[in-house]
Amino acid sequence: MPTSVKIVAVLTARSGAADRLRTLLDGMLDSSRAEPGNLRYDLWQDQSEPGRFFLDELYVDAAAVAAHRATPHFQAYLAVINDLAERTAFVLNPISAT
Repeated sequence: MPTSVKIVAVLTARSGAADRLRTLLDGMLDSSRAEPGNLRYDLWQDQSEPGRFFLDELYVDAAAVAAHRATPHFQAYLAVINDLAERTAFVLNPISAT
């Protein structure tokens, strides 16, 4: 049985890039949510640091993550994200999840 995969990405905008980062992340939402293996793709903003964003992603399995990373919208994201933000991504396996 496939194991679901959660990704939590923390993206902190570089100086002067918060608006461009937000636009980039907003542009990922509909396309990512429409992927067949995607179960969740939510964008959060830090209340105390508005230039810090969190992506909360959930996929049916590792193959769905690989398919996401191969999409044109993710490749476009990769092409510019390092100019806009510092980022850390945590790829997680479930232990106890509902």
